[in-house]
Amino acid sequence: MHKDPSASITHKESWGTYHMLTLNTPEIATLAAPGQFIMVRTSLLHQPLLRRPFSIHAVSGTELIIFFQSVGVGTRLLSLTNRGQALDILGPLGRGFDLSGDLKGLQAALVGGGRGIAPLFFLANELRKMGADVRIFYGGNSEEDLVLRERFASAGFAPDCSTEDGSYGYHGLVTDLVIKDTREAYAPDRLYACGPDGMLQAVGELAHGLSIPAELSLESIMGCGFGACWGCVHKIRKDGEEAWRKICEEGPVFLAEDVVWRGEDR
Repeated sequence: MHKDPSASITHKESWGTYHMLTLNTPEIATLAAPGQFIMVRTSLLHQPLLRRPFSIHAVSGTELIIFFQSVGVGTRLLSLTNRGQALDILGPLGRGFDLSGDLKGLQAALVGGGRGIAPLFFLANELRKMGADVRIFYGGNSEEDLVLRERFASAGFAPDCSTEDGSYGYHGLVTDLVIKDTREAYAPDRLYACGPDGMLQAVGELAHGLSIPAELSLESIMGCGFGACWGCVHKIRKDGEEAWRKICEEGPVFLAEDVVWRGEDR
């Protein structure tokens, strides 16, 4: 983990409540891997006191990109920053997606819900470099939530989109779109997902039904980002036992089969 108190904003894009910041931070960018995150101090004042976690969306040379939605005090303050300003950040943090082994020819399905799409761009690019065939499923409440679809398409990952209100793409949940395609013809070798808990649970159940592995990037409010505060725990199976594990330190990426959801029977 590195601390960069002066990561300068070199570029900013906004789409309504969604924002993308490019930060020049050589040490952190060099070490970053798909699925990891950074902790950002969103104000120089004492309120809000805690840093906020942001998935690493992409890396290019000495720069990394974060993508987020303004939903609270911290993200609203961050959304007001501009090019030329500096941010105080920690990173890269957490355990990301498993890219070990021979992935050439792997049929990889990446499922993102809303702002949960953030880490999947970085992952998609790395999987493609390793020879995997990548397909993106991108869902939101409405077309306004699919602001990155053109960015993915320009990079060669034209996403299959869904909206719950039917305003763009498939009318329904993104998990329903994935289920429909796997029933018809698509046969992925592995699933990767990031988004709301309900979506992640559905992806895990789909992977279980297809007898394929899946990796889930869990979302959580975090106090410190490196395991000191125990503020981001989730029940995880490990060595045959269920226990509360720290998402920031042992995750945020876990095997779907290890994640215990509320009310789960099996």
